[in-house]
Amino acid sequence: MDRDSEMAVFVRAVEGGGFSAAARDLGITPSAVSKLVGRLEDRLGARLLNRTTRSISLTEEGRTYYERAVTILEEIEAAELAVRELHAEPRGVLKVNSSTAFGRYAVIPYLHEFIEAYPELQVQFITSDSMVDLVGEGVDVGLRIGTLTDSSLIARRLTAVKRVVAGAPAYLERHGIPKTPDDLVHHNCLRVNFETSINRWEFKSADGPRIIDVNGSLMVNDASLLYDAAIAGVGLIRAAQFLTWEALRDGRLVPVLQEYETEEGRSVFAVYPPGRHQAPKVRAFIDWLVERFVKNPPWAESLAALEGKS
Repeated sequence: MDRDSEMAVFVRAVEGGGFSAAARDLGITPSAVSKLVGRLEDRLGARLLNRTTRSISLTEEGRTYYERAVTILEEIEAAELAVRELHAEPRGVLKVNSSTAFGRYAVIPYLHEFIEAYPELQVQFITSDSMVDLVGEGVDVGLRIGTLTDSSLIARRLTAVKRVVAGAPAYLERHGIPKTPDDLVHHNCLRVNFETSINRWEFKSADGPRIIDVNGSLMVNDASLLYDAAIAGVGLIRAAQFLTWEALRDGRLVPVLQEYETEEGRSVFAVYPPGRHQAPKVRAFIDWLVERFVKNPPWAESLAALEGKS
């Protein structure tokens, strides 16, 4: 056996509490385990184990070697697994977390593409507008919008989304079209109750950013409900492109204050817990997200046409 094998036998003997347990695990004889450990000690010129007829214990040198050996063997196993998984078919359960609106309007309508490409996968898609602990909840991939707060996660930026102020034609006919951000004080602005920063509508002006703390008669815990309420003519909404683009294209919503909108959009990230290797199911899903959102987000063409009209 080579050095790696001697190391593995030694670690198994320590973890099993003796040569007999290691021999059973490895399918060899206890005398073979003893000879391999002895050969390792001879090569190192140090006694690694104290032996009695009933048990073994680590010497100081043995503990130092054992701690390093465990790390080395784990790295070898991870390296081999990573190479094997490069060619493995994604399978099992993929657990994905997203905000309710982004999941409903930006991901779910296109998810059939991914599911059909990987029939051995089962996708569990969980939406929540509160922050989810990906590691604690066993989530494979999270979709996040805006500033990331957990620096321990690996992040892949997918795209940026701008927000648009819009209202239904019927609402604008009843209440008029706001000409400047200051006019919003006279309008029913629809709000959420889970992230107060969303209710602070930022616009550009000659003096720099202009922030309006909007008010209105409706506050909800799901951004997609704002979309439905705006289409029903309840009030004005300021929502991301992925939520509004189809209604803007079809005329169910009409954009307003476009000349005051800021240029910067909020970034969309795919995030996942770090590891020594990336599981095939995670890698496949990230690749699909990149193809779907980085290269050509579904709302891009429609919003470009609207901006051309403004």
